[in-house]
Amino acid sequence: MKKIIETKNAPAPIGPYNQAIFAGDTLYVSGQIAIDPKTGDLNTGDLESETVQVLENLKAILTEAGLSLENVVKTSIFISDMNNFSSINEVYARYFEAENAPARETVEVANLPKFVNVEISAIAVKP
Repeated sequence: MKKIIETKNAPAPIGPYNQAIFAGDTLYVSGQIAIDPKTGDLNTGDLESETVQVLENLKAILTEAGLSLENVVKTSIFISDMNNFSSINEVYARYFEAENAPARETVEVANLPKFVNVEISAIAVKP
């Protein structure tokens, strides 16, 4: 059975999907982009603040589910330009310490929703 996770501290879905779904002890978090949940505006002023917003949105959903970044076992990062990889990775490293970092892939794509520069989804597990 699945349980839907929803919080006002992360952006509402912009399509027919949920912010996250628990399936047993595994949480699947939908891809997050840099929408400020308080205003509904995109936060794309610069790549660093955009990436921070994405990760804060992800963190808010995990918190609503009773989890934290430490519970994340896998992330998928989609970026619009591989030349931005190191800048995004630098911000990502502030949220995930190397010793406990989840598995991940980073993929360059042609476009992302609302033409943002970065989108991150995650899988987390209850302890």
